[in-house]
Amino acid sequence: MKIALINHGCAKNLVDAELMLGILAENGYEITLDETETDVVIVNTCSFIYDAEQESVQSILEMISEGKKVIVTGCLPQKHKQDLKSAIPEIRAMIGTTNLKDILKVLKDIEKDKGYESIIDENPTYIYPEKTERQQITMGASSYIKIGEGCNYNCGYCIIPKLRGKYISRPIENIVREAEHLVKKGVSEIILIAQDTSSYGIDLYGKQALPKLLEELNNIENLSWIRVMYAYPTQMTDELIDAIANLDKVVKYIDIPLQHSHPRVLQAMKRPVMDYKKLVTKLRKKIPGVSVRTSLIVGYPGETDEEFEHLYNFVKDTQFDRMGVFEYSREKGTYSYGLKPQVPQKIKKQRRDKLMELQQKISLEKNKTYIGKTLKCIVEGYTDEGVVILRSQHDAPEIDGLVYAKTKKQVIPGDIELIKINKADEYDLYGIIE
Repeated sequence: MKIALINHGCAKNLVDAELMLGILAENGYEITLDETETDVVIVNTCSFIYDAEQESVQSILEMISEGKKVIVTGCLPQKHKQDLKSAIPEIRAMIGTTNLKDILKVLKDIEKDKGYESIIDENPTYIYPEKTERQQITMGASSYIKIGEGCNYNCGYCIIPKLRGKYISRPIENIVREAEHLVKKGVSEIILIAQDTSSYGIDLYGKQALPKLLEELNNIENLSWIRVMYAYPTQMTDELIDAIANLDKVVKYIDIPLQHSHPRVLQAMKRPVMDYKKLVTKLRKKIPGVSVRTSLIVGYPGETDEEFEHLYNFVKDTQFDRMGVFEYSREKGTYSYGLKPQVPQKIKKQRRDKLMELQQKISLEKNKTYIGKTLKCIVEGYTDEGVVILRSQHDAPEIDGLVYAKTKKQVIPGDIELIKINKADEYDLYGIIE
């Protein structure tokens, strides 16, 4: 039997989708990403913000209108449970965020033409199916590895702890084994992900174990780069900073979502109230050449013009290398849902635009400093015109910039090449392969 998959959401969700496909492949099912080839489709959904939900719902409705038997997995059924089925009664089955292995039972029941089925844990506890080999949907120079799932923080705007449960780390040896396997398949860059990578290991080993994990991964032969995403500010320990600074395969790149700068707003967000400028200065001092990425939220309930101005000046002073800005999204079930006053949509958009305009200027100035320099870059592919598409160690896939280079020599995805930069714009760099 052939099964199609449509995946939505973050890299963490992508890994879940690939694990489900792995479970199916082990049990003799054929996998396709072309839904026209089968009448059974898994839609793996995202429910982080309203727009993501809309996108997921759109896919479900589209597949149903084409007469497919639709299984809905991921965050949307976990969050909306019965409401989703009431709204779209044609859904054949729903599986929660921590019920990956139950995809098998659901499919067998669909084959037997049993009725609607819902397998959703009320109190989600994620168990990584360690013996399952992921069936990778995207296979290129880089691959994500999920080192933990769930979250022990309760940020005011975030529904994830309710959808994913408490933080559960995977054992170091299992992660290293998976990384070695991926490298044998040709992967050059491993990207470590979790809701919060910097809390990795506390539940398993009684202390932060990310530095130790990075050391172990650093020993893998033929692995070029290790990248850490989604760090939490209070977990940027000296030991972790030193590991990033000293391990040669760990790229000098820190993704540390700070969300805001104003103490009152941070408090209302249930985020750490600390001097973030001081933290970024410390990172830059201890890790020469580091690229610091952050994410910020504008329009959180009660955010005043003065508080936004504080955030604007913070960005201006701190000069982040990479930055994303999100308009606050009001989500049922979160602490902030009931907070007042809610900031009007128009003002949220204005604030986001103003910050991104500032960041574009900062980004352009920073990119210009690379002109005349030679950067190590990883090959991603080619444009239609034959220009090589690469990425520097200062850029994560899909969210940061690219490097475009001309060359007469043959290069293949995953290769690390030296690029002499001769031009820059706000987000991308241009050069030639040396």
